[in-house]
Amino acid sequence: MRVAKRMRSIPPSSTLRVLSLAKRLEREGRRIIHLEVGEPDFDTPEHVKRAAVEALAKGMTKYTPSEGIPELRQVIADRAGEGIEKENVLITPGAKHAIFCAMIAVLDPGDEVIVPSPCWTYDGIILTAGGKPVFVKTEMEEEFKIKSEKVQDVITRKTKMLLINYPNNPTGATIDKDELRALVELASDHDLWIMSDEIYDRLTYEKEHVSILDLSGDMERTIYINGFSKTYAMTGWRLGYAIAPKELVAQMNKVQQASTSCVPGFVQAAGLAALEGPQDCVEKMREEFLKRRDLIVNGLNSLDLKCFNPRGAFYVFPNIEVSGMNSVKFCETLLEKAGVAAVPGTGFGPFGEGHVRLSFANTLESLSEAIECIRSILSE
Repeated sequence: MRVAKRMRSIPPSSTLRVLSLAKRLEREGRRIIHLEVGEPDFDTPEHVKRAAVEALAKGMTKYTPSEGIPELRQVIADRAGEGIEKENVLITPGAKHAIFCAMIAVLDPGDEVIVPSPCWTYDGIILTAGGKPVFVKTEMEEEFKIKSEKVQDVITRKTKMLLINYPNNPTGATIDKDELRALVELASDHDLWIMSDEIYDRLTYEKEHVSILDLSGDMERTIYINGFSKTYAMTGWRLGYAIAPKELVAQMNKVQQASTSCVPGFVQAAGLAALEGPQDCVEKMREEFLKRRDLIVNGLNSLDLKCFNPRGAFYVFPNIEVSGMNSVKFCETLLEKAGVAAVPGTGFGPFGEGHVRLSFANTLESLSEAIECIRSILSE
């Protein structure tokens, strides 16, 4: 089969690979505790679902403007801060597509994108766009935070962008204001785009989230990514957005026009209801995640699996080297022998090995059971 050469360098999703195997075992009658999927286990809030139903009843089933309906773009702009207008906002089918549109619009073949690792699977999007990911290692002993000095060391004449993700998937790390300001200043000094994926911004513990929109001052080189999937338990709705310079939004919109055309109107109506409606649903979800985080972190550390205490998102990323297995073997053993699905650290960039990602988007009972399953595997 003749396919584009670049496709050979794009890795498949590790999460989907684990999920596929877990689903096969379930079809065979096995009970599986799913700690591999990166989505809240809560239902979408009722007022959000109701808004979509009402929009459908009103006939909101036709094409919408490719950049998004004006009402939703305006609300997002108003909440983003001073100087942001609706023309700075692009509504996309999921935050992932917002990243994709930005990469296609910004990168020329061979352009380098600096990515802290462990990281979510940005490399597939970068490679699809013709760019080259340059990974910078973050350390658990430093709370998985990227240091500006390490970024400085890998900047070359081909560097086009710095991509950061806080709160972080898979580690749950967050970033402080001074650390973020240093990265913004570094990007400014080297005339780099800085993309900040803040999809988990409302799911933080101990500290309030610090956004790049609070520090960048202007939108000249900033690309802000967010969406509704995690905050409002709307993963299947596929609704995200980017905030960027108006000129870049216009170019990103060309990518959207050539690919997905637009986001369904009734989905955008649901997003508008999510932003303008009651927010107690978000706080209840966050409080429940906090209880689960404490349970799983304490449980893993009791097994001598060194586990960083995440300050955001809903993942833990324990070091499993004490098991004597690499991350793929550990996850295979855990799934096949104990019925617990987790994602190998190798799925999160070149510096993820030695760890596995466990989502605590599951019940306290299931998480307690998973800890005991891991205990049994380690005892063998």
